[in-house]
Amino acid sequence: MANTKSAQKNIRKSAVRTEANRKVKSRLKTVAKAARASVESKDAAKITAASEKAVSAFDKAAKTGVIHKNKANRLKSRLAKAAKAAVAK
Repeated sequence: MANTKSAQKNIRKSAVRTEANRKVKSRLKTVAKAARASVESKDAAKITAASEKAVSAFDKAAKTGVIHKNKANRLKSRLAKAAKAAVAK
């Protein structure tokens, strides 16, 4: 257990931040899953809309430090590559 007031406050802050980050990560997984599903459907309009949402979510998460910048870029790159392949077919 924390002994000082500042340590107790840090524990509270950590709990709040953990919960906020958990929500963002959950949203990222949902958006990524939807984007992959749209790629599977091979509908260009759906792919574009889902990809834009996913890219935006990845960038926001990276900006706030929930995920690393390079991870966001890697996820966006993989999604774009899959979308391009799906539209080309």
